[in-house]
Amino acid sequence: MQSNDELLLGQSPATLLAALPAKVSTPVFERAMNTPWAPAVRDHTGRQLTYSELAESVRQTCLQLQALGILPGDRVLLVNENCVPVLIIILALSELGAWPVVVNARMANAEIERIRQHCEPRVAIYVLESAAAANHWSAFADEPACEQIVLAGAAAGVRQLPVSKHGDEHALTEQCVFTLIYTTGTTGDPKGVMLTHRNMLYVAAVSGALRGLKSDDKIYLVLPVSHVFGISAVFLAALYAGAELIIADRFDPAMCFSNFAEHGVSGVFGVPAMFAKLVDYAREHGISQADRHHQWPRLRFMYSGGAPLDPAIKEKTEQLFGLPLLNGYGMTESAPTISQVRFNEPLTNCSVGKALPGMEIRLLGPDGTEVAHGEVGELHVRGPNVMLGYYRNPAATAAAIDAQGFLNTGDLVRLDEDGNIHIAGRSKELIIHSGFNVYPPEVEGVISKHPEVLLCAVIGESVEGNENVVAYVQRTAGSQLNEAALQAFIKPLLTAYKRPTRIEFMEPLPTAPSGKVLKHKLKKESV
Repeated sequence: MQSNDELLLGQSPATLLAALPAKVSTPVFERAMNTPWAPAVRDHTGRQLTYSELAESVRQTCLQLQALGILPGDRVLLVNENCVPVLIIILALSELGAWPVVVNARMANAEIERIRQHCEPRVAIYVLESAAAANHWSAFADEPACEQIVLAGAAAGVRQLPVSKHGDEHALTEQCVFTLIYTTGTTGDPKGVMLTHRNMLYVAAVSGALRGLKSDDKIYLVLPVSHVFGISAVFLAALYAGAELIIADRFDPAMCFSNFAEHGVSGVFGVPAMFAKLVDYAREHGISQADRHHQWPRLRFMYSGGAPLDPAIKEKTEQLFGLPLLNGYGMTESAPTISQVRFNEPLTNCSVGKALPGMEIRLLGPDGTEVAHGEVGELHVRGPNVMLGYYRNPAATAAAIDAQGFLNTGDLVRLDEDGNIHIAGRSKELIIHSGFNVYPPEVEGVISKHPEVLLCAVIGESVEGNENVVAYVQRTAGSQLNEAALQAFIKPLLTAYKRPTRIEFMEPLPTAPSGKVLKHKLKKESV
């Protein structure tokens, strides 16, 4: 008898893997031949293309990029926000064997410059209909090596850059690197994660099938394609399935609801903070599940990822939309998906589901041996989605991937009796208070149950001989919630050593462009 996963995939994982195309752009050309009239992409400007039109735009953009001198193995820095032209450029670079290095235009100049210096792109491209990208471009527009052209149907600033040859690009090109994605760091040098076409296509094909993604779906792409979740599990997964992408340049709750209604969005992906803000917006504007037939008439699935999902956010989201909020888990180094809840097997808890078929997992204790079933251990994974390595950083690669090919996620997890993964927290974020282990997601889950808490993040604060639990909280709109009231709410729900020593209210909490709360910035606040 076939397993549920094989039924969803339509074949065995090994067969699917063997049949994957060579490039992430290939499915677009296959769809253009088989269903040329099918809608492919639509963005906030009103621009829309069928699969035939998208394929032709990719071909024309390839010629333009070649005219700019771009060769296989070259890095191309894309400083942009989500729009159709950016997706076309990414697909064209795939065809050429060059590597898109997509960074969100809302990043600080200094952060972008560190990435540029590390990856040494041949060209930097700014699609100028993004005000944020145009602002970055304005600093270079008058340089002799810069020009403004029309690229992929949009005005774009192109900056030619000097490239020093390290001698490794040819070998890496032979290994079919598709992209570099830079991880969000705290300080020091950024790390460029090398992800191959195979890494990305495996996630696009498998995760899409396990979500029940179909060619008649309309998928809301609001996660930035500079983030691995957005580019792999949403953008490429949708095109692999032949679905249509409804593209937003940034998250706005009002625009989100408007797009759901106007375009008949059937699937949405986001980080927990996004769903929390949708719920808060609905509460403010009197939107309830009774309005679903005109507010979200075709919505049939919602997926959360990119950060731990609090039970309270899951519950409130499900109450509003009348649909299960399905959870998933991964990291940039795994392209990103490691596990996800299957669309036909929803869970009532916040488990991140079973590992993707074709992946191996093991949970190790501090001594490096596997923990007993049901116990918490550090998760190590091996599979077709594990990165090639960190660009020009063999030491960091060796520290992350062992000799057997297992990637150390750094996350503490446990398996339940059905094989579902439950996240306990980051091993580096584990708080040891008075000798007891405190897992931040557990504390965050309790705090988030308060109806006036929009978002929260818990970190450890070192004090002499101990580590305190500190909570940072963003309140819902108009809330006057104070620390005393929130501590009183928490007290009966948490053992004493898990309760926050201090609660700080912050409006808003610092987040990455993807919406993930940046805990390293909170640590700086607590120093």
